[in-house]
Amino acid sequence: MAAFDHVEGDRVPAWCGSSPEFWEKARLYLGLDDEGLRVWLGDDFRRVYATYVGPEPPLSPRATCRTPFGVERHGIGYGMALSAPLAGANIDQVHAYAWPTPDWFDPANITPDAAPYKDQYAILGGAWSPFWHDVCDLLGMDNLMIKMYEEPDLVDAVFGHVTQFYLDVNARIFDAAAHSIDILFIGNDFGSQNGPLVGEHLFRRFILPHLQKFIDLGHAYDKFVMLHCCGSFVDLLPAMIEIGLDGIHAVQPSCRGMELAALKANFGHRILFNGAIDSHHVLINGTPDLVRQKTREVLDIMKPGGGYIAGASHDSILEETPVENVLAMFEAIRHYGKYDA
Repeated sequence: MAAFDHVEGDRVPAWCGSSPEFWEKARLYLGLDDEGLRVWLGDDFRRVYATYVGPEPPLSPRATCRTPFGVERHGIGYGMALSAPLAGANIDQVHAYAWPTPDWFDPANITPDAAPYKDQYAILGGAWSPFWHDVCDLLGMDNLMIKMYEEPDLVDAVFGHVTQFYLDVNARIFDAAAHSIDILFIGNDFGSQNGPLVGEHLFRRFILPHLQKFIDLGHAYDKFVMLHCCGSFVDLLPAMIEIGLDGIHAVQPSCRGMELAALKANFGHRILFNGAIDSHHVLINGTPDLVRQKTREVLDIMKPGGGYIAGASHDSILEETPVENVLAMFEAIRHYGKYDA
């Protein structure tokens, strides 16, 4: 909480996001259970989820998962969409689509799930709410880009339905368990390796008003709001700060315009940065000694004045990452992240 308030606490908080494959590898490497591994790493966060209680129709043979909006996906992790069900829809068909209901998510488990960690760790809650990704799935990404110019009202309608679903789910969660949650954590990747996926004008026109609704919802419950956003988003960062976003994760210094010293100097007093220790090259290809060196360099830039959470530059540390390198990163965070050091 001190970091979000841009106050120097006793030390820089630590964050660990991991793919299931890496997590299992690290757990077996250290001979620990899930909570034991979190404690060993020094992860200062715990996350709670509402339970999905909605329909579960069988997947088609190629699909590996399905979104709440009925889009089947195939591939590693969440994969890629197999279809774009609203690609050829008119606006009446958009409104008539079989939209999900927030009743599909039950928050009753959140308070008991959070209870063991309350007042010891920062509790992340809320639905992931990837409204941008879902609109891309429903319309098809290239088709969406064209329709932003040719059929903006239709694009607004799709965004409206998708966003309202997630807002209602989040309201349901916070109405039931706001006392158990510290941070509303949502995710939408607006950046590529070389820049935003849409320019600032389109971002402000179609996306920013919906992002603001999530920020306003979190603030209405007196919670900080943190957005996961991959890639190069520096061109969009002023707009996100304008609407009150409290924190952004995960800072990727290998992307265009994401130089850490400039980010800290230009924006570090107005928004919390989470991440920044390079998982693209250093954690995967480096040695433990190099990881310690680079982690210290990042901390020297990012920790002054608070407003920083230390962790890898992507939330999902990949399976091919050497466990020794990740352990070295967290050891260095503990050692060099102290504010009296």
